[in-house]
Amino acid sequence: MTEPMDIHQILQYLPHRYPFLLVDRVLECEPGVRIRALKNVSINEPFFPGHFPHHPVMPGVLIIESLAQAAAILSFKTVDARPDDGSVYYLAGVDGARFKRPVHAGDQLQLEVELSRHMRDVYKFKGVARVDGQLTAECEITCVRRAIA
Repeated sequence: MTEPMDIHQILQYLPHRYPFLLVDRVLECEPGVRIRALKNVSINEPFFPGHFPHHPVMPGVLIIESLAQAAAILSFKTVDARPDDGSVYYLAGVDGARFKRPVHAGDQLQLEVELSRHMRDVYKFKGVARVDGQLTAECEITCVRRAIA
């Protein structure tokens, strides 16, 4: 089990930056097994003015992206690498995505991702997002590690 990660440490493991960085804190990470992370959903998010102005709701695809970013951190920690080591993780597939309740401004999205399979440069994960302990979304994610020039 690794120590929690603050935003400065997360920035070392994800190439994403504002406005597309969707993981604010890692609570725990067990390389090769699982990660628990948080996304604080603020009314200042750039998507809220258009989704929806009268009833701000976080887009489901961004909930999935939050899970995928947590999965990328888990992948990098598993192989003891970082994006600046010449590789990046791409989202290659999402299966069985289900959305159970909306995520609103002011919510704290709890991200839980477990590594299901790892074969060469392909990783499969089971992801679950919750708010206040209530299931918000779940899916299976496939990521692939690729070298970058």
